[in-house]
Parts: sequence; C-alpha cells; structure tokens
Amino acid sequence: MLSEKQIVEIREHLEKAQNPVFFYDNDCDGLCSFLILRRYLGRGKGVAVKSFPDLNSQYARKARELNADYVFVLDKPLVSKEFVQEISELGMQLVWIDHHSVENEKLEDFKNVYAYNPTKLEGKMRSEEPVSYLCYKIAGRKEDLWLATIGCIADHYMPSFAVEFGERYDNFWGDVKEPFDAYYKTEIGRIAQAFNFGLKDSTSNVIHLQNFLISCNSPDDVFVELTGNYAFRKKYTEIKKKYDVLMEKAKKVVEENMVFFVYSGDLSISADIANELSYIYPGKYIVVLYKNGNVSNISMRGKNVKGVLEKVLKKFEDATGGGHQDAVGARIKTEDIIKFREEFSSEIAKNEK
Repeated sequence: MLSEKQIVEIREHLEKAQNPVFFYDNDCDGLCSFLILRRYLGRGKGVAVKSFPDLNSQYARKARELNADYVFVLDKPLVSKEFVQEISELGMQLVWIDHHSVENEKLEDFKNVYAYNPTKLEGKMRSEEPVSYLCYKIAGRKEDLWLATIGCIADHYMPSFAVEFGERYDNFWGDVKEPFDAYYKTEIGRIAQAFNFGLKDSTSNVIHLQNFLISCNSPDDVFVELTGNYAFRKKYTEIKKKYDVLMEKAKKVVEENMVFFVYSGDLSISADIANELSYIYPGKYIVVLYKNGNVSNISMRGKNVKGVLEKVLKKFEDATGGGHQDAVGARIKTEDIIKFREEFSSEIAKNEK
C-alpha cells in the first residue's frame, strides 16, 4: 500500500491541477481509477490508452490538444521516455500511479515525474493492490465504494472493503469467496464486465461512457435505460454475444495441463477470455492468443506464469511482455505462434517435474 506521505503528495498534485488529463489503461481497473479521481477532483479529462505495452509519445500530443497543465498516468506498467520528454518540454507535471512489477526505462533525469507504485516499496509496505484500490484510498470518498470494488474484482483482487460493499449493496453481491466469484456470479460482476466491453467501443462512445459514469450515484444507475448510456448498453450486448461464442470454442481445446486458444477477428478480448478460462479451469495454464495481422497479442494465466514467460520470450526476436506473477500479457510475431506454443509447453513441463 502507498504510504500516508505518498497519498498526501498525490492529493496535493491533484489540488494543483486546474486542467488535468488522466491517461488510464484500457481496462476496468484503469477506468475505475480515473472515475474515482475525476469525481473526487471535479475536473479533468480522461483518455483510455490503447497502445501496448507502453504509453507512447503520440499521447503527449493529446495532452497538448486538451491544453492540460498536469498529466496523471493510471495503471500503465510502462511509460516511454519519448512521452515523458514531450510532456516535460510542454512544461507539465506527470504523476504516475501504477501497481505492476515491471522494469521501465530510467526516468530519473526528468524532474517533472512523480512515480507511485507499491511494488517498488520495501519490506511490509510492498504490495500489488489494483490502482482503483489506491485511488479509492487517495480520494477517501465512500460514494465511490462501488467503483473501487468493480476495479478490484475485475483485476482479480479482493479488497479489504468488500464486506462493506456487500452489506451496503447486498443485491449486487452474494456468496463470494474469491474475486472471480464476484466477477462471474454477481450483478456487480456483470457491471464490471460491461465496463471492460464498453471500453472496446469508439473513442467518442468511450468519452460518452466516461461522462455518464461520472454522473452515476450508485451501481443501480448503470443499466437504467437512458439516452446517455444507450451506446454503452448496445455495445455490451453486442460484445457479450461474440464473447460467449469464443468461450465455447475455447472450451473445446482444453488439454491436460493447459488451454491454448488462438482466434482472430475484429474483437481483441484475450484478457477477458483468459480470465474466465482460469476461473473455470484452475490449476491449468491458460494461453489466449489474438492474431492481429503480423503481430499477435497473448494473455496468459497460471501459477508463476510470469517466470515461465520470461524464460520463453528470450527465444523470440522483438517479443515483449510482462505483468503480475500469475497473470501476464505479451506480444509476438504471428509467424512465431507455433514455436511459441512449443516453447511454452516445454517450459511448463519442466515446472511440473
């Protein structure tokens, strides 16, 4: 968890920011992190970051277009030096809040960067709470308990305030023992999945979604049939149908020790598919690979899968990846898929000996 001193520092940065832009990772944890800070501050614009794996320099131009005076980066494991350089030249301060244990480019030379990451702390302070959890502690607003809970369970983390949420919103909770019980078996989980799917929409509709959610008072408001959330509800229904079809296909390629599922098309939801497969098939390694032209994105789940991935990636040119101990993402050349499967299978076989 961040120290009290760090939390106070972040609040001070927020108060100084008159026209901040919040760049957040394009998932539920990132979105909820933005919403919590935006609702706390009452000003600022949000930008979902779709570049992988880092926040690249093209987003610096967005900060300039929005006439920002402060930049907040939420839930992005990597920030490119080019992005920081341009933000520095524009005279903006950059506050980076993250929870991934990933080695980034050295940014110490930039005096405008303030990085906060509990995985970089020493001893008992070191932790990996989702950024939505950190932002909830920073803002300290009980009104946003539901948003923080959504961000946490979507990131496979059971927050300390889950019991409080269950008592306050019992119709959205249930018999929950672990995070994905909440995500796949409760009404708040349906909302979390809808948030993730809503982020797959066009930039203009994501902005509409942001604005709508900023105005919501509770989870009861999310699916109310209003003009302001029409595109969001439509997109959720559309993607849910495609998602269910892909899940059924993935269940047909289950092996003894892993699920290796490859798909293509217009829908990049490998992380969503990998998460549910890991819930359905605990103990197996999950590899969901989305072919997108010459490059393929991979989402992997499993015990110490990060260590497995680190060994495997060394054998591939121009491959990138990283993440948490049991949940990682990577990118490889599409032409390397067969070889990647062979190397991954070989590596997990070694682990089982």
